[in-house]
Amino acid sequence: MLGIAPSGSRAAYTAVIMNIESSDYQLIDFGGQKKLESIGGLKIIRPEAAASGRCSDERRWKQVDGRFDRDAGGKGKWSWNTPPPEPWYGQHAGLQWQLRANDHGHIGIFPEQQENWRWVSDQVAGDPIEVLNLFAYTGGSTLAAASAGARVCHLDASRSSVRCARENAAASGLEDAPVRWITDDAMDFLKREVRRENKYQGIILDPPSFGRGPRRQIWDIDRDVISMLDLCRELFAADARFLLLSAHSAGYSPDVLSRLVEDRCGFRCKKGEMQLEAADGRILSSGAWARWSKR
Repeated sequence: MLGIAPSGSRAAYTAVIMNIESSDYQLIDFGGQKKLESIGGLKIIRPEAAASGRCSDERRWKQVDGRFDRDAGGKGKWSWNTPPPEPWYGQHAGLQWQLRANDHGHIGIFPEQQENWRWVSDQVAGDPIEVLNLFAYTGGSTLAAASAGARVCHLDASRSSVRCARENAAASGLEDAPVRWITDDAMDFLKREVRRENKYQGIILDPPSFGRGPRRQIWDIDRDVISMLDLCRELFAADARFLLLSAHSAGYSPDVLSRLVEDRCGFRCKKGEMQLEAADGRILSSGAWARWSKR
């Protein structure tokens, strides 16, 4: 369980204790480019390109509450036997999540990021350092950093994702945490921060393959990732503490991410895959990460 943040001003905020192992999420099974999951009281099926091979138990797939399918043109749609409650909450990594099924097959949480959240919390370690979280989605890394005592700038191009992140903070007892909630284009924001000469001790990056800013600015990871890292390098404080770069994009393996960080930021980093363990012990790879820490 999360400790409850004290009421009052942000200046009075103290870090809460996050039990990152606490969860009602489960990867039940996977195979045939699909995964079977349970969270918030519902069992769902979603596409997963990395879920190769056969599932372990076909019987588990027969009675589900909902599923997301894509047609030949790539367009997706949810179908429900048991519609999600409103609001629909689930618990994962010691946080309460307001879950929302969207047109891309997402539900408001990437549970494979749990190990990265634990690592972020360890890097902050109770110090009120400045942390920038770009492409911050519904706030997992933000809340991991804030719960450990950091002052966080949370930025995403989606107004609804930022609103959901704030609701997740409130549901998890972190409504008074020192977080700046910003809806903006990542590249535009980085350029302004460089001009302002603002600095951060920690930077978290989880860029999508493709996206659009609030004013329809285009983000393309192949085109923009190097420029993004160059700008982030300028934003690091002299006492920089950590950098986390993760990605779910095809072609962005742990080796690729670590080389990007080393080439553009000069940091020698560790690398690995984001993973989920199914009920039968099999491991599903769900993206890559590269992490640098001064510690």
